Amino acid sequence: MSVRGSFRRHRFTGPAVALSAALALAAALSACSGDGPPEKAYTVPGSLCGIAVEPALVKAVLPGGDSLTSATQKPNGGTIRCNLFVDDKLVLSLAQAWWSEGKATAAVSPAYPGTKDGTISEDERFVYSGQAGVGRTLPSCKVSEHPEQDLYTAVETRDSGIDDPAAIEKLLVAYTKAVEGSPACR
Repeated sequence: MSVRGSFRRHRFTGPAVALSAALALAAALSACSGDGPPEKAYTVPGSLCGIAVEPALVKAVLPGGDSLTSATQKPNGGTIRCNLFVDDKLVLSLAQAWWSEGKATAAVSPAYPGTKDGTISEDERFVYSGQAGVGRTLPSCKVSEHPEQDLYTAVETRDSGIDDPAAIEKLLVAYTKAVEGSPACR
């Protein structure tokens, strides 16, 4: 007997069989795709655009993907942005921006839309939500290029699906402290 002869062809008809086949296919596909978020297969470096930041804090606010790249952007004379891309899609921006001296963080945060309805820290230096945050560096952060200005930091997710206020707050505070210890404040 040939191998071909050992199989019988079955022809299934009717809505009950079609529905059963569709449900079985859907179950198989969902089992293959997994229920969890996509894996973060990339490595986050310890320094992003010249600022040392704990990689785990950065990774906590990034989506899954295979590759991570960064690029520095200077849109004006007082702002430096470090843009992070996962699989070539902009997902996170870390920024340093000089603003008029004496402005409250709550007055600066509306320039960063993701901070709307954000939480203000007890010391009023930080405003953050699940997608973005703004921090004010210490008053001792002064440079001759920006007299009578204060340096603020910002962390903004970009269409990444991240909504984690605790992770944004941790990254924002760490990034602000790292900026305070960098040449940006000397």
